[in-house]
Amino acid sequence: MLPFLLIQTRADDAVAADEVRSTTALGGFADGELTPLRLDRLVAAARPSSGGTADVDWEALLGRHSGVVVGGGPFNSSDPEELKSDLQVAVEAELRRMLDVVLDRDIPFLGACYGVGTLGLHQGATVDGTYGEPAGTAVVRVTEAGRQDPLLAGVAVEFTAFVGHKEAVRLLPPHAEVLVSGEACPVQMFRIGRHQYATQFHPELDLPGLLFRLETYAGHGYYEPAETEELFERVRAATVTEPQKVLANFRCRYAR
Repeated sequence: MLPFLLIQTRADDAVAADEVRSTTALGGFADGELTPLRLDRLVAAARPSSGGTADVDWEALLGRHSGVVVGGGPFNSSDPEELKSDLQVAVEAELRRMLDVVLDRDIPFLGACYGVGTLGLHQGATVDGTYGEPAGTAVVRVTEAGRQDPLLAGVAVEFTAFVGHKEAVRLLPPHAEVLVSGEACPVQMFRIGRHQYATQFHPELDLPGLLFRLETYAGHGYYEPAETEELFERVRAATVTEPQKVLANFRCRYAR
């Protein structure tokens, strides 16, 4: 079997390592079935502070993998260009180049959280801070279209998921299909074409991983410091069993 490619944009080594751990476990990936790529590191090493790209040969790289998973990240795709660092500009340029190949070659793609902004903007969606959600949990619901989608096979119609994002899709292009919706954030999962997906919730994140990220990113605007104890108690009490099925279904459907 060809492995899947996990694209990471996190500068923190410990968080990146934990993302590999949780993605591997929740997706059911065996040893060697998930290849992490630290895209921010690759770009920074190639052209530090230049605003350029690393010139990744995406066609060759993606041809050696069954599909692509993009995890969360520290960047907001909808930030004004003048406020983005050179590194963020360069990472986003590489992601656009990657998505050009993904869409042209119809390569399976699953973007979690940050993937909504990258895939959404690439396809003409409006992405901004209108439907941001504080870190924690949210109850979401599978749409009629979602009930027919193989990535949601076996997933409860209504379920609790881990969320935490400053931006989200406000308006999708006509060719996108909403598969999961939520009250505070209407677009929780969508599909482009047949095989390109993005989720606003986190199918790749388990409870230990969420708690670790909450601790690591304290003070980064994902939750109010005064609410820390209450937030952690609420998260620990939540039952989150369905989102990971999306990731496992992705692996099962597209492994080749």
